[in-house]
Amino acid sequence: MDRLTAVRVFVEVADRGSLTQTAEHLEMSAAMVSRYLAAVEAWFDARLLHRTTRKVSLTDAGLAALPACRQLLEIAEEAQHIAAERNREPAGVLRVTTASSFADAQLTAALVDFQRQYAQVEIVLSVGDKATDLVAERVDLAVRITNTLDPTMITRPLGRCRSMLCASPDYLARHGVPRSAEDLRQHRCIAHAFGIGKQYRFTRGGETLTVPVDWNFHTNETAVLRRAVLSGAGIGMLPTYYLGDELRSGRLVHLLPDHEPDVLGIHAIYLSRQHQPLALRLLVGFLAARFTGEPAPWDLALTAQTPA
Repeated sequence: MDRLTAVRVFVEVADRGSLTQTAEHLEMSAAMVSRYLAAVEAWFDARLLHRTTRKVSLTDAGLAALPACRQLLEIAEEAQHIAAERNREPAGVLRVTTASSFADAQLTAALVDFQRQYAQVEIVLSVGDKATDLVAERVDLAVRITNTLDPTMITRPLGRCRSMLCASPDYLARHGVPRSAEDLRQHRCIAHAFGIGKQYRFTRGGETLTVPVDWNFHTNETAVLRRAVLSGAGIGMLPTYYLGDELRSGRLVHLLPDHEPDVLGIHAIYLSRQHQPLALRLLVGFLAARFTGEPAPWDLALTAQTPA
């Protein structure tokens, strides 16, 4: 007997509370419904339903089995959906959002490469450092850099985002090079608006250090923060994915290299795994293959840099 059909019958009976209504809905006889239910109970080796002439209700074992049966049906439905799309060419519009700095430094090039493989997929990319309401904005995929995830969303890790404390040679010539975390208290520091208050936090030799600092410049955009640091406004914490050219050219200097700032996760965030468009599934896999690795691909280019 088809176990998947038997599970579907059990779930329908649990939802409808009636063998007769289930038989009508599934277009089978009441006797066949009873046979399928008997098969499910034999499979679980437990009585799942209380049956009377008027009513059907779940036993404790039935209540315990029902969530797993629902999940099994969802997996089967998704597998059928994937099989149906397997030979289709991915197409359609994908709406993607991410931070402006990550779009500029990494994601835009990745999306262009993805479109070279799947030319029928149209990408709509919106940028900004604030979180986006995926439902209200009709966003298919958010690529976010955070350690705080919404439990109602589906997430897939894409990589890790490290940061470096940096300053321009001009600033260091005027104000000196900090040799310890405590020295930062005497310097002009630039804050990202989504930071953690008036402090820097590092890990050094397994120990967490928190250093109070005074911000003299605030911004809610990482791109603006980088520009301010390049202009000599002060010391700033910048993601390594946004620093390769500046460190290679000497336009920025890495400070306190033995002090590791907090590492953030890079995540693909979307609404549901059910009936996921083929193009979206392929894009998430493409980005994971491109960005996942230890160290991150953009960090490999920094390993030869000589810090201050």
